[in-house]
Amino acid sequence: MIKENINDYNLSSELLKAISLLNFKDFTKVQKQVIPAVLAQKDVVVKSKTGSGKTAAYGIPICQLVDWEENKPQALIITPTRELAIQVKEDIFNIGRFKRLKVSAIYGKSPFTDQKKELKQKTHVVVGTPGRIMDHIEKGTFDTSNIKYLVIDEADEMLNMGFVDQIESILSGLSKDRVTMLLSATMPKDIHSLCNRYMKDPIYIEIEDENKASDNILQEQYNVHEFDKIDLLRDLTIVENPDSCIIFCNTKVKVDSVFNDLIDLEYTCKKIHGGMEQSDRLRVMNDFKKGYFRYLVATDVAARGIDIDNITLVINYDIPEDKESYVHRIGRTGRIGKMGRAMTFVTNRDNRFLYDIEQYIGKEIPLKERPESEVVNNAKEEFINKMDTRPILKESKGAELSKEIMKLHINAGKKTKMRAMDIVGTLCSIEGMTKDDIGIINIIDISTFVEILNNKGELVFTALQDTPIKGRLRTVSKEILADRY
Repeated sequence: MIKENINDYNLSSELLKAISLLNFKDFTKVQKQVIPAVLAQKDVVVKSKTGSGKTAAYGIPICQLVDWEENKPQALIITPTRELAIQVKEDIFNIGRFKRLKVSAIYGKSPFTDQKKELKQKTHVVVGTPGRIMDHIEKGTFDTSNIKYLVIDEADEMLNMGFVDQIESILSGLSKDRVTMLLSATMPKDIHSLCNRYMKDPIYIEIEDENKASDNILQEQYNVHEFDKIDLLRDLTIVENPDSCIIFCNTKVKVDSVFNDLIDLEYTCKKIHGGMEQSDRLRVMNDFKKGYFRYLVATDVAARGIDIDNITLVINYDIPEDKESYVHRIGRTGRIGKMGRAMTFVTNRDNRFLYDIEQYIGKEIPLKERPESEVVNNAKEEFINKMDTRPILKESKGAELSKEIMKLHINAGKKTKMRAMDIVGTLCSIEGMTKDDIGIINIIDISTFVEILNNKGELVFTALQDTPIKGRLRTVSKEILADRY
């Protein structure tokens, strides 16, 4: 049953507080249908456009339903890419921040041993890519025996990337007594087959027809010769002068080439593609979110997992060779009710791809003429001024949540047999502290990190300077809260 008011969902006070600080004024259409269905323990299949709020649609009920006391993981979220796994982890962590939920992300090109250690600790939600999830299951480092909630996110992309066998293998090892959620921007036949085999009388939720998926995005196409693309890109970006723009190319070689051309033109830009180290990709993504630079040149690796407010322009420097990729690329702009703009460069060889895309979205993409030289010249001064002006940096989604939280570092960990109960016992002995003021505790080899909630960080920090923990005084220092936990 659809409920109009956020307060009608009987969510816990911890979730309502986080939702308020995350600036949820109202739930989106997909959230209004999915949240009550999952809270009622129903399987759901969701077809909804990119940028409609699907992560919160399943994240909010999962955070409500998981039991904090249980040590084994209770929810598993499968994503097609590492970037999306990291994004989803951040979103779930923010929603469950005041319920003190521990969320772990497991994905390739990240140290397996570090993930193994993290999974050994109390973990409520695991987000991961199919291959790395399988690795942990096969090596016995991920206990799935208590998984009650399963999410298959971006299911269409998962199938496109050839993950179907791994997904079926993961599903076959889970308890059948679970709630399963499958979410996708498109709904090919293979997904229906997957639903029929692994879901129990799912509720099908389709928020918008695919033909309407891009109504809030102004789409344009430009005919151009391959050798003239960079000049067209320069002219259009001068005229449009976007605050934030993603330029999509089909290959990493092309990304490198376009990036180098833009650097020569003195654009503030970075690049991202699958040939880069994971740490470099994460750093670029994080800096783009914050607004350190205006232009990102990317392959389709960036079409998933980017959840950034106010991307004003998407440019398909190369037209994508499959129609679903087009929908996901342009879906980086015009998110959650905002208007966006998408431009596609089309060469003579691209007409068949353009035809497929137009058939798929159910309308023709208007052909536009290249801006006249006079228009470009008139726009140059304003463009240069913006380029020379330092961007106003954006706060991360969780910034408001962190304002009343202090993260403390204690110089003792597993090697000194520190346990969570030792930390909790000491903190609760401090006058004015209760267990509800203690956030996530993360114990590693020689260090412990603990979040102090409700603006009580200074109180605890001061008290711990002369309060022993497990029989000894420990060095306690303040940690700067990062964008990702």
